[in-house]
Amino acid sequence: MKSHQKGFTLVEIAIVLVIIGLLLGGVLKGQELINSAKVKNLANDFRSISSFMYAYQDRFRALPGDDRAAVGHVNGTLATTPAGQVGNARISGNWNSTTTTDETYLFWQHVRLAGLATGTPVINDAEYIPRNAEGGAIGITGDPILTAPATPWPANFYICSAGIQGRFARQLDTTLDDGNTATGTVRVIANGATTQADAIALTPANDAVQYTVCSGF
Repeated sequence: MKSHQKGFTLVEIAIVLVIIGLLLGGVLKGQELINSAKVKNLANDFRSISSFMYAYQDRFRALPGDDRAAVGHVNGTLATTPAGQVGNARISGNWNSTTTTDETYLFWQHVRLAGLATGTPVINDAEYIPRNAEGGAIGITGDPILTAPATPWPANFYICSAGIQGRFARQLDTTLDDGNTATGTVRVIANGATTQADAIALTPANDAVQYTVCSGF
């Protein structure tokens, strides 16, 4: 006797394909939601840090890190570098400084001791430098980031956040600024760079590369 093998009907195959399509759509939508949440988290860092600075200034009439009365105000450490510039209404130093006497480094201790930001105020603690949702370092400075920008970037302070993939950097710029990572208030530099001649204009070809995103205010 011959055995007859029964295959899938066109209807059954169509149903399977629809189910696979729905599953793939759900996965892609879920990833899109995760990415959007990550960009929102990264954007909130920029907004929060400027709020910390203004709140400290409003309370103590001084800038965190640059506060010459930090010992009395928050029992914090007084910056000694740059020499002779403490109390000049600037937050001086590299945005990613690890020098414990720099104003930019002590910014974090002062805002934490003032109860404005979470995190340890203990200098040199492994968790002292704040991190973004991608694990990159975050910092602030009053010194220029770009040394020879083709488009002027006027700002009093700059917040920088490192280790951000190009696709998120482009989304951040669209969310916070003009959508062009080489112009406006939000600009992109090489990952971990302290300063750079000019910003980088990102395209989809750069989506998998990590960069530092800086926002001027």
